[in-house]
Amino acid sequence: MRQAQETVHTPVGRDFCQPAFAAQPTSEAPSIEKLADRLEDRSLSPKQFGALGEEYAAAWLQTQGWIVLSRNWHTRYGELDIVMLTPELTVVFVEVKSRRTMQYGTPQEAVTHSKQLNLRRAACEWLLDRRNRVSHHHVRFDVITIALGMEHPTIHHIVDAF
Repeated sequence: MRQAQETVHTPVGRDFCQPAFAAQPTSEAPSIEKLADRLEDRSLSPKQFGALGEEYAAAWLQTQGWIVLSRNWHTRYGELDIVMLTPELTVVFVEVKSRRTMQYGTPQEAVTHSKQLNLRRAACEWLLDRRNRVSHHHVRFDVITIALGMEHPTIHHIVDAF
């Protein structure tokens, strides 16, 4: 991955305050606290844990004032986890990686060069699909990692990751 322009590391959970710049959650956004509780459920299958991680990331971004445009959008190149629009009218393709442990490496290590190429190809298809017409100024790719810590999930947002 090329060097990201900005990295924000924000622990989010029941006992943590939202950053001062965060907007209030919309009524459609699930409660971050409830999602954090559910992420800590060890009985979740890996697939359920990953889906819940994507839901958690989308809810967290919505608290930042972002709008969900698409979720789990499938192409022949793979799936786009989340497509969002920032308040600055940037379309952001968000790849979410969730991990319970670091036994198999960090979550961001799973976004390999070939994965990045496939995400770019999928993003081109999304942008060319006339159902996805949205006024925007820029496009970028972010990676959000969610790791379970000792007590609470930690979200790491890598802006303009590749």
